[in-house]
Amino acid sequence: MIKIYLRTAASILLAFISFTISQAKAANTEADSVAVKQAIADWIEAFNHHDAHATTMAYAEDADLTNMLEVNYHGRKEIEQLFQTIFATRLKNAHRTAVVKRIRFLTPTLAAVDCDWEMTGVVANDGSAVPPRKGYLVLTMTQQDGRWLITLFHEPEYGLPAPAQ
Repeated sequence: MIKIYLRTAASILLAFISFTISQAKAANTEADSVAVKQAIADWIEAFNHHDAHATTMAYAEDADLTNMLEVNYHGRKEIEQLFQTIFATRLKNAHRTAVVKRIRFLTPTLAAVDCDWEMTGVVANDGSAVPPRKGYLVLTMTQQDGRWLITLFHEPEYGLPAPAQ
């Protein structure tokens, strides 16, 4: 009889602990969702101020960025050089918006984020205006030292032809 009571008590305790942990994770996920959205908003603000350094600080030190032309950049140094170049030329008057569509936490410190984006004010290499561009961002973000940073950045554009195989 005592064994039955002990098993029942252990089952209740285990259920309570599991419930408490799941509630803590849910609360943490909500706070992290807000933090991820804020990190993206801060990145957009830096981008729209054409501040290459501040824009780059939204990325992890070992981040990978693949732009809409499928050109890859690795690490903050390369990414900052990219932004310095494009903010001085093709994107010197650019304005970007991004709407977070989905955040999926793969672990407490790893999130997959999907956003729709639009950019205006882009100029072509010949100086002519480029129509507004739209696409989606596929981001992998990691929490490092209490901050959510972009670790993987992929920026497909809607309507571009598929790359040659």
